[in-house]
Amino acid sequence: MRKVLQQLKQYKRETFLCIGLTALEVIMEILMPFITSIIIDRGLEAGNLSVVYRYGGLMVVMAFLSLIFGAFAGRNAAGASSGLAANLREAIYANIQTFSFSNIDKFSVPGLVTRMTTDITNVQNAFMMVIRVAVRAPLNFIFSFAMCMIISQRLSAMFLIAVVFLIAVIGSIMVITLRIFNQVFRRYDDLNASVQENVTAIRVVKAFVREDYENQKFSKASRMLYDLSVKAEGLLAFNNPAMMVAVYFCIISVSWFGAKFIVGGSMTTGDLTSLFSYIMSLLMSLMMLSMVIVMISMSLSSIRRISEVLNEKADLADPKDPVLEVADGRIDFNHVNFSYKHGSGKSALADLDLHIESGETIGVIGGTGSGKSSLVNLICRLYDVDEGSVCVGGVDVRDYDTEVLRNQVSVVLQKNTLFSGTILENLRWGNPDATEEECREACRAACADEFIERMPEGYQTRIERGGSNVSGGQKQRLCIARALLKKPKVLILDDSTSAVDTATDASIRASFAREIPGTTKLIIAQRISSVQDADRILVLEDGRINAFDTHENLLKTNAIYQDIYHSQMEGGGDFDMPA
Repeated sequence: MRKVLQQLKQYKRETFLCIGLTALEVIMEILMPFITSIIIDRGLEAGNLSVVYRYGGLMVVMAFLSLIFGAFAGRNAAGASSGLAANLREAIYANIQTFSFSNIDKFSVPGLVTRMTTDITNVQNAFMMVIRVAVRAPLNFIFSFAMCMIISQRLSAMFLIAVVFLIAVIGSIMVITLRIFNQVFRRYDDLNASVQENVTAIRVVKAFVREDYENQKFSKASRMLYDLSVKAEGLLAFNNPAMMVAVYFCIISVSWFGAKFIVGGSMTTGDLTSLFSYIMSLLMSLMMLSMVIVMISMSLSSIRRISEVLNEKADLADPKDPVLEVADGRIDFNHVNFSYKHGSGKSALADLDLHIESGETIGVIGGTGSGKSSLVNLICRLYDVDEGSVCVGGVDVRDYDTEVLRNQVSVVLQKNTLFSGTILENLRWGNPDATEEECREACRAACADEFIERMPEGYQTRIERGGSNVSGGQKQRLCIARALLKKPKVLILDDSTSAVDTATDASIRASFAREIPGTTKLIIAQRISSVQDADRILVLEDGRINAFDTHENLLKTNAIYQDIYHSQMEGGGDFDMPA
């Protein structure tokens, strides 16, 4: 809660103004029944019109002031709650940007989306209720009860009975519904996950004619959310009947005993009239409080989920005195052990001892799950090792400023991502200050210039979100060009030419040798033709080094490499190579 309220920042003034104006509004409203009693007793029953006019005018002024105070309180409440929501979204988004891959793995993407939308909206609505209704209702309750005690202490005991009854009923309901709402927001995550997965893979869904299956899956998630919501709201519906029982009990008992007191001369008609007004005000305050409790009970789950993200600290932190320069592209793995879930006993890499000289071209090959992507993720410190060390340029990657390291270790990941904007804007993710000519040179090196120049608008062609309007091979080449613009000391291609033909693949590798000879290049691939010209080839098996040698030597000595080579070559080579 404290972490969330810290995001008020510049909106504290609106919050306190709202509270102050609401208090003034309540004072004006509480005094009105008291003035009404004076008008009845001293004016109407005594036949004194001057009293009626004087106190009637005072009531008009007080009503006008109450209206003004309420309007300004509402405006400040809206500003403060909207400001809190905006600051929370910015704080969560900013914190997410600092997360390492392991932090993001901890929170699902749909879960983060739910926190930034549904959960923050719940908190915004609850905060507005708190600073308006949760201030107004207790003050109204206290002042109304005080006025009731002034008018008749004996009749005020009736209110205490009603209050105890309502607290018992509403408290029981809140305890149960709070548990249900905790489940409701988890179901929102499932629903968002279903929507996101379906929309992202809509082409696959249509290709396999799975629309009905996806509809059923979504309906199931939606139905579970519906059932839980109905269960919670059904319990909350008991608030109103409980409130009406208390209201009618108070009205009947006050009418009965009040009439006796008037007949006995211990109470005036004006007092009874104002007492009825205070009864309704007091009970309506309880009704408003019950609404606030409902909203707070809903928002507590949201506050907890938001706080989880805000309190999450990035697993990867820069040292106090980080190294700010990468000397060269030398890479050393010193007896590295690594697992994605620490302490799980499932190692992605085990006792990896590997040394690569600056400027070398290294091919990396191995079966699915052999640890190829895990290997390169450690070089740019997307994850930290469990044991051992990974060094770049002779320095442990944990000693570098993370931004400096990643600017010098350029990675084209297995899953290529382009962002909405022009081709030039996407390329400049690699270097925001790159000139158009530098972008063209990078595209020529990545063999992307040929298809860009065929486009009507060339480098100003707009890329749709996710790169949906370019092919897989075109997307890969644009991502390679983007990485080259960094002019890195280490370039990593994680199966990043799988969607291009072998001729283009060979042209890209030839341009690397020509354009960036001093850059260390790691090429992860599934096909032999992509790595056979490398200086050395690393063969991985189950997270361990099986072999590390040249193409020729591996063909003579390594059984795994021989099997891969013969299966590809004897099968007629790659899909676009002559048999």
